Amino acid sequence: MKKTAIIMGSDSDLKAMQGAMDTLKALEMPFAVRIISAHRTPEAAAAFAKGAADDDYGVIIAAAGKAAHLAGAMAANTILPVVGVPMKSSTLDGLDALLSTVQMPSGMPVATVAIDGATNAALLAAQILALSDPALAKRLSDYRAAQTAKVLEKDARISAEYSNL
Repeated sequence: MKKTAIIMGSDSDLKAMQGAMDTLKALEMPFAVRIISAHRTPEAAAAFAKGAADDDYGVIIAAAGKAAHLAGAMAANTILPVVGVPMKSSTLDGLDALLSTVQMPSGMPVATVAIDGATNAALLAAQILALSDPALAKRLSDYRAAQTAKVLEKDARISAEYSNL
């Protein structure tokens, strides 16, 4: 199975990215977590992205706030899918990071999830990798079925407790 890389521009993003790590673990997907800055360690960022495919990664999740150039720096140096997670880390509540991540130039796509959307980034990575991994596709399908069951259970409980019919 291909690995997923979770790259963060700063360790301050670690708590917000926990949802991605938890989701990948739940789906039994191998992943690595790294702190690599597009601005403070640009050579390391380029080297990681350039070598990611050879190191058996299949998707890169890149989380960054403020200027949020990490996902773009990754995309510029690999043909692997890159999922950007804009982080709510500035006085602009993550809007700056969202716009920096989503507004990539033509030819350099970055899939972008919601601000602090780590869980959805992991699920998107799983969907991408599941295209060539039937066992992962089954785990992803089971994950979705479990989500559905939880909502239906909550609906029944809330309906029974609060409805006045």
